[in-house]
Amino acid sequence: MDTAAGEVESKREGTDLCLSGGGYRAMLFHAGPLRRLNDAGWLRKIDFISSVSGGSIAADILGRYWNRLRFSDADESALNFDAEVVDRIRALARLTIDRRSVVGGLLRPRATIGERVAAAFRDNVFGDFTLQDLPEHPRFIITATNLQTGKLWRFSRPYMWDWTLPKIEFPTTSLATAVAASSAFPPFLSPVRMSIAPSEWPDPSGWNTRLPDHVILSDAGVYDNLGLEPVIKRCETVLVSDGGGQMEPMVEIPHDWPRHLLRVLDVIDNQVRSLRKRSLISSYLDGSFKGAYWGIRSDIEKYGALDKIPVTPALTRDLAMTPTRLRALPDDTQERLINWGYAICDAGLRSWVDDALEAPTALPYPQSGLMP
Repeated sequence: MDTAAGEVESKREGTDLCLSGGGYRAMLFHAGPLRRLNDAGWLRKIDFISSVSGGSIAADILGRYWNRLRFSDADESALNFDAEVVDRIRALARLTIDRRSVVGGLLRPRATIGERVAAAFRDNVFGDFTLQDLPEHPRFIITATNLQTGKLWRFSRPYMWDWTLPKIEFPTTSLATAVAASSAFPPFLSPVRMSIAPSEWPDPSGWNTRLPDHVILSDAGVYDNLGLEPVIKRCETVLVSDGGGQMEPMVEIPHDWPRHLLRVLDVIDNQVRSLRKRSLISSYLDGSFKGAYWGIRSDIEKYGALDKIPVTPALTRDLAMTPTRLRALPDDTQERLINWGYAICDAGLRSWVDDALEAPTALPYPQSGLMP
């Protein structure tokens, strides 16, 4: 993993939550862990939230409304969490953004597809909020892939950059643009072109190349679908919620060049994701750092916590097959995705991080459940 020398801490400290990509599927799945962390009083313990694609949508709805949360002095949970965060995530999940943006961009190319996605996010959830409107704590880090340098681009309140370029300090980029770049899933929603005025760059002396007047950004999952890169060197405890997709087996491999190339790219992508996950789990097991991983495809029975929420494996497997789209999902699917994220996060937290935590008494949406 590449990391700028100035960003590596001599001593890791603090707690990070990583939210993976995966379209609305991941956005809703991550709403479950966010709800469980809030119920457990852990949400206020988080120092960094690093997000990718669909995870960035969930994270930045949380960031957009963070200052409106009313935290209880008794148990550290936000009493209005559902109204300010979960309900807003669900409202967005009732809207189809990708198809309308693609068709509009093709028919009226004056505005790019990426610009149309950003406009949809701005109109429906983020308004005119910018990176400077995010809270100072926790620090929200929205990631994208810089296709010009091949590095991970970070949007945050203090700065935005990739490590090969100077830091643009205190950027006023809109949250809608940052999230659109993070979720610019290729090939249809990618790329997002973001202009950078010369005055935004710091003193260019010492840089042996001309600083660009724009960056071309794509889905962060192209580079790191778990969102680990910005925090793996700096945090002592890393919690990872993975709502990402998985390459499915294919018996008949297409021989035409376009489809064959797409299959090869799927294999490369799957290998990179698998290596990151295995490295992460190994780091937990050898004590390199603390934390827990839970995923939409995890087997809850492999977690050691007692009184785990009962689930039906066939149902959770079906939820994991929800397409990676920004397409409206029915309410029952939304509720089950949130329930599943809540249940597997609870198992991960109580197995690996906080064994004194009491088991929950109910799912967020008991009527939808996770059983037949």
